[in-house]
Amino acid sequence: MKVLVTLTDVEPAVRLNAMLEGAGYETTLVSPIDNLRAAIRRESPDLVVLTGGLIDTANVQLVRDLLWDGVAVVGLADIVDPALSERLRALGFVEVYAKPVDLDEVITGIRRILDRRRLAVETGLIGESEAMREVLVKIEQMAPVSSTVLIEGESGTGKELVARALHRLGPRRSKPFIAVNIGALPETLLESELFGHEKGSFTGAAERRLGRFELANTGTLFLDEIGEAPKSTQVKLLRVLEQRELTRVGGSQVIKVDVRIVTATNRPLRDEVEEGSFRSDLYYRLNVLTIYLPPLRDRREDIPLLVRAFIQEFSAQHERPFHGISADAMKILNDYSWPGNVRELRNLVESMVVLSPGREITASDIPRAIREGGSARFLPVPVGAVLRGQEGSSGRELEFILRNLVELKLQVEQLRQRVDENRDGREARDGRLGEGEVLPAYRLPGTAGLISVGIEPREVEPASNTVMITPGMRMADIERAAIVAALRETRGNRRKAADQLGIGERTLYRKLKEYGIPET
Repeated sequence: MKVLVTLTDVEPAVRLNAMLEGAGYETTLVSPIDNLRAAIRRESPDLVVLTGGLIDTANVQLVRDLLWDGVAVVGLADIVDPALSERLRALGFVEVYAKPVDLDEVITGIRRILDRRRLAVETGLIGESEAMREVLVKIEQMAPVSSTVLIEGESGTGKELVARALHRLGPRRSKPFIAVNIGALPETLLESELFGHEKGSFTGAAERRLGRFELANTGTLFLDEIGEAPKSTQVKLLRVLEQRELTRVGGSQVIKVDVRIVTATNRPLRDEVEEGSFRSDLYYRLNVLTIYLPPLRDRREDIPLLVRAFIQEFSAQHERPFHGISADAMKILNDYSWPGNVRELRNLVESMVVLSPGREITASDIPRAIREGGSARFLPVPVGAVLRGQEGSSGRELEFILRNLVELKLQVEQLRQRVDENRDGREARDGRLGEGEVLPAYRLPGTAGLISVGIEPREVEPASNTVMITPGMRMADIERAAIVAALRETRGNRRKAADQLGIGERTLYRKLKEYGIPET
């Protein structure tokens, strides 16, 4: 990788250049009288070291422009000032060192930055936040071995990218990489897809078929949404992981397989184990090495980097010039909660590039739902299907409750305040709603219809698609009510109802039996 060093401050610049060359980097020294921009275009460096003049207007603009080009910038500051260093990092400097600098420390920092850039290029995982640095370090540590890896993170955070990076950077890189979405396969076909089947083993099995384990032999098998695997499949998965052998459906031959297993889940498997929906022995077998991918809202400093990378990608892909994005528009993107995580941001940037108005994108060009922080009908948290599993609070329900605790508390306080204000202005009516009054209702992620939150006992006739939550209700009662509301809203269409609830159709069918809900 190439490093360009400016000669603004000659003494550290010359020594730093010599040390970088000794460390194996290709370097270029640029004097202050040279055209720095022209030198950067000519040399195409991966990193630029500014040895002085960090707050000069021209240099500040240069750093901003280099960010768009994906070039890292390191600065050597003339004074020791933490506030200045923080300001420079906000302007786009990846790292700032105060003079007199420890050149060994600078070299170590540059090596770390370039290694992260190399990993980002190889993996497609973009980010300079501490959380993403930790992810990249773990990938580099785990890739050379064959141990099983469990990747946890919300939908849209890039779990498959991590799985592919583990494969690409490991010794199996030239071997097959097979990805399977467990949640997308019907339970009746899942075992056949994973382990294969023999001819005539079931109706429709016209010929022998190799399963994904055999297809991935000597390579990597990525099992996405592993938490969706039914109990019967979990038992067979455990055997394959422990014995490294399998038997096709309808067959008797034992087949040896050499596969590295990487799994992913969008909800904590430990909670599933505690609820009894996931086998503990399989969980401990899968949870040898773990990588957690943070949601985008927890690494907002990476949003500008992602936006720039996606703009470059889609501008080239669609052959559309992009005229930039204003600071106000970027602030809106940075402040949004991104319930769909990186996937949602990527889709938005593609639409901005394709629909670019031929000028710089401003705040008014950002979709209204993004400008307002999300649709008013939804809470800005990506929890997927909330009401699922057995009676009681499953791991996903607990995740929902914890993530929404603050938001719901604020809403309840606002409602109480409104109730108190209304009560002060009228006589008490024995807890009954007055003419024309209704309880406030909200649509929460993963539910059908509206959910009315009762602040005080009141008499109200709910709408047919309204789920009433009152004190003392069990989670099972709420789940049943949500399913009934979904079926009413979809006129009994189970597939659409399952989509609304964020669960599989077979899970919905099981719930209908469990709660004795008639199939309308």
